[in-house]
Amino acid sequence: MHASYLARLLRYPIEVELLRWALIVIFVLFGYAKWFDYEADALIPLVSNSPVLSWLYPTLGIHGASYLLGAVEWTLALLLLAGICAPSLTLLAAAGSSVTFLLTSSLVLTTPGCWDASVGGFPALGSTAGFLIKDIVLLAGSLLLLRHAAGQLRNSECNGRCQRYG
Repeated sequence: MHASYLARLLRYPIEVELLRWALIVIFVLFGYAKWFDYEADALIPLVSNSPVLSWLYPTLGIHGASYLLGAVEWTLALLLLAGICAPSLTLLAAAGSSVTFLLTSSLVLTTPGCWDASVGGFPALGSTAGFLIKDIVLLAGSLLLLRHAAGQLRNSECNGRCQRYG
C-alpha cells in the first residue's frame, strides 16, 4: 500500500494531495469540537441567524444541531480519506465540502456583529467575520478538489472506452 500511495503522490500534483489532507484535518478537528458545550454555544449566533440553518435548533436543539454538524464534518473527512483510492468518493466529499464552505461563508451576511461597529462597520472585520471569511479560501480549495476528482473520473472513463473500443 505504501508503494501505491507513493506512486499516487508522484503521479498527481502534490498541491491536490496537500489540499485533501488539509481538508481532512480541518473537518476532523472542527467536527470533534462540535461534541463539546463550548462549541455548541459558540454556534448559537451563527446557526440561529442563518436562513438555511435556523431550523436545526427547533428540530434538534442546540446540542443535537452541533452533533449533526460534527457528524457531517467527520463524514466528509472519511469520504476524503476513502477518496484516496476512489475518485468518485473524492468527488462526493468535495461537493459536500463546497456546499459546507459556501454556507459558512454566507454566515458573514446573516450573523450580527460580523462587522466592527466601533470603527464604522463594513469593511472592518469583527472577530466572527474574521473567523468566517477564511472559509472563502476553503471553498476555493474544495472546488479545486472537486474539479480534479471530476477530471480523474472523466479520464478513467475515457481510458476504459478507448481500451474497450480502440
